[in-house]
Amino acid sequence: MSPSTITLIFLAFAIVSFVLEKIPLGLTATIVAIGLNLTGVLSTSDTFAGYVNSNVILCIGMFVVGQALFETGTANKIGGLVTRFAKTERMLIVAIMVIVGIMSGFLSNTGTAAVLIPVVCGIADESGYSRSRLLMPLVFAAALGGNLSIIGAPGNLMGVNALQEMGMETSFFMYAPVGIPMLIAGILYFAFIGYRFLPDGNHSGEAVEAQKDYSDVPQWKQIVSLVVLVVVILAMIFEDQIGVKIQISACVGAIILVLTGVISEKEALRSIDLKVVLLFGGSLALAKALETTGAGSLIADAIVGALGANSNPMILLLVIFVVGCALTNFMSNTATTALMVPIATSLAQSLGADPRSMIIATVIACSCAYATPIGMPANTMVVGLGGYKFNDYVKSGLPLIAVSFIICMVLLPILFPFYG
Repeated sequence: MSPSTITLIFLAFAIVSFVLEKIPLGLTATIVAIGLNLTGVLSTSDTFAGYVNSNVILCIGMFVVGQALFETGTANKIGGLVTRFAKTERMLIVAIMVIVGIMSGFLSNTGTAAVLIPVVCGIADESGYSRSRLLMPLVFAAALGGNLSIIGAPGNLMGVNALQEMGMETSFFMYAPVGIPMLIAGILYFAFIGYRFLPDGNHSGEAVEAQKDYSDVPQWKQIVSLVVLVVVILAMIFEDQIGVKIQISACVGAIILVLTGVISEKEALRSIDLKVVLLFGGSLALAKALETTGAGSLIADAIVGALGANSNPMILLLVIFVVGCALTNFMSNTATTALMVPIATSLAQSLGADPRSMIIATVIACSCAYATPIGMPANTMVVGLGGYKFNDYVKSGLPLIAVSFIICMVLLPILFPFYG
């Protein structure tokens, strides 16, 4: 059996396993990586290179930096600012989406949602507004905000890594030229149109867990956690000017937080999501196999062949977005990104086109998990609290996906032309 055939078999196994989730995602990715080694497709060094990839280290560092903001109650305090701006339900929706969207650009979007869900439930119960009309905009804003920077979501770094592997330059705000318009459009959509599709709130939701009491957290810890985050982000933005790689900046920030006692070593270690690390590492091994065996090119050639000779890159961009978006609403968005990025890369290479549009479109499409309650963890968190039904996500989420699709299809070819 040829290496390309073996690779395609493992790809098929990964797709089925990611969709069914009978096996944990990280374990599936690890099985694929080890399997590719045992079958001789990958060398031992190539198999494990992904697990110590510099972008995995960046992920780990930012897990700790972000957790400090959550553990000290600083994120909770920032979220409480929404009450100062909101005088009506629509103003409250806009305020929630602005704050959650911005925070999710620099912290874990799932973590941001998890921390602010109790805050918003408390605001809703106190003000008399329906939870069901506030929680869905919150989780959608968390996903939209994840497209503001390369650290907004784990899948973002997979796109960054693919470009770096091809020797292309990346930047901290690589996704922002598309992500910012998407977040603004999403907020405007809910402010003027989307709020009409939100459930009326006649059905009551589950009781929300009590908000954690942060009154005993020293204020200096809250200040230090915020200052460290801001400094780390600034260091990442000005990476070239200061000559310090973004991975080092993240690690330095994490070290300072532990050394100063803002977050304990145990809390820091607990904040590291091993599922993401294992999924990232194993997926990079699969991507390496798709590249070196030519299996990725076979998939790309099959797609191009199905669309006819001299395929238009815009059509391929459309196909990539639709497929990525469809998959991510029924499986992990990080897993979907891991599967789709190598295919998008191969498609761009088969056309001799600049791969940035294809890869950025893939990453963003895989974040558009708005149409189902299982598309992303934050969606699932609010099902019971908001008393939502499956169709509630479809009604509110599909138009938002359409808005995101239009923005991507218009902006990406302009910002990153297929042919220079």
